[in-house]
Amino acid sequence: MGNASAIVFSGIAPHPPIMVPEVGREAIAAVQGSIDAMAELTSRIIQSGAETVVIISPHAPLSADAFVSYHSQPLHGDFANFRAPATTVEFPLDDELLAAIVNAAADQNYEVPALEDAKLDHGTAVPLYFLDRNGWQGRVVALGYSFLGNEDHVKFGECIRKASESVGRAVAFIASGDLSHRLKPEAPAGYNPSAHLFDEQVVDALTRNTPGQIIDIDPDLRRAAGECGYRSILVALGLAESLRAACEVLHYEAPFGVGYLVAQLTDVKAGGAKKSDSALVSDQTSIQENLPALARRAVEIFVSNGKRIAVSQDAAGILGARAACFVSIKTREGDLRGCIGTIEPLKETLGEELVANAISAATRDPRFAPVEENELPNLKYSVDILAAPEPATFADLDPAVYGVIVEDESHVARGLLLPDIDGVDTAEQQVNIAARKAGIPPGTPLKLSRFRVDRFCEK
Repeated sequence: MGNASAIVFSGIAPHPPIMVPEVGREAIAAVQGSIDAMAELTSRIIQSGAETVVIISPHAPLSADAFVSYHSQPLHGDFANFRAPATTVEFPLDDELLAAIVNAAADQNYEVPALEDAKLDHGTAVPLYFLDRNGWQGRVVALGYSFLGNEDHVKFGECIRKASESVGRAVAFIASGDLSHRLKPEAPAGYNPSAHLFDEQVVDALTRNTPGQIIDIDPDLRRAAGECGYRSILVALGLAESLRAACEVLHYEAPFGVGYLVAQLTDVKAGGAKKSDSALVSDQTSIQENLPALARRAVEIFVSNGKRIAVSQDAAGILGARAACFVSIKTREGDLRGCIGTIEPLKETLGEELVANAISAATRDPRFAPVEENELPNLKYSVDILAAPEPATFADLDPAVYGVIVEDESHVARGLLLPDIDGVDTAEQQVNIAARKAGIPPGTPLKLSRFRVDRFCEK
């Protein structure tokens, strides 16, 4: 049976090979924002429950009047053309969905010829590299667009949506493509002073949650921009046309004169229920794996826009539980940038607790200045969920396993130290540090408690 919400996620991804660390090496620092945004995009695809990703690329062997599809099993690509032959991507082909797409396209008089035994192009391989490295597992359908008109690409997107509905399982779609190639004099396609307007119009349409405006961009401006992602986006717009628009620009940058955009177009729960801006999926394993992603999103939105993201009090799974947590923020070099948490829960749900503590870690840790927007791409997040404390003696402590809470006898001063901290190897060190944090003088009799944590860290 068909499922009206078979498409659970659609987004836009850039594909410069320089983003792949094995290709770009030290140059990846210039595109770290896009790399981080691809991790976030993958996190959202995982949260959507997508079992298959459909991706369309401008760099497949294109046909003038037909859309093309890769047919090898499994789908395979490498970066040999970019001096990294050992770096590969490989996913099983979703034969059933591909056959359904071919049939749905034929009903609209579109051909989808097979690229037999063809290696994936880089416009397909780069986004799949980041899906793979950031933990998504599933099947893939890989397509290439054509030189048919804009309306045909929108209609082909509708064909993909209908095919996805016919197989009745959760499908995500990625439109691969870069924006303007002519933003700077040193850009690979040369410079055009109007090129930036194309990128600005695309980004503005998504920021305003009016993606349909992209269809109306002046063709002369597109040609001036020298873009390669427009037709991919048109297919995505056709696919998402009957779904709720939930656009969000995750990142845009143009360090080499080429516009790299990572964005979300729509996000719908598998099973048919639409997903509100504050709702989160209920798959507990996926949510736990993505707790640091929620902390990151809370901080980045607050620091960039001054807004707090909302987490529904009806959130399912672990985010709906009531629990204390700590959020730690470090630089990618490993230096602490902020750490704030709660010993006992203050909010009704862990989701609310996590968001509040993440923002506090970034802005209210008295040891550090508030995080600034230009620092965001260089930060990593971890979340510790605290179990209920239990009374302990000194002999019960183990700093590798348990955190510790110390209190003076009057219960006025209280300090905490998380477990498994570099440089804290003994219970004596752990207790002394926790007491010093609480301002308790050396030699003061202490009441001790210990607690376990579940720690979730960004890769």
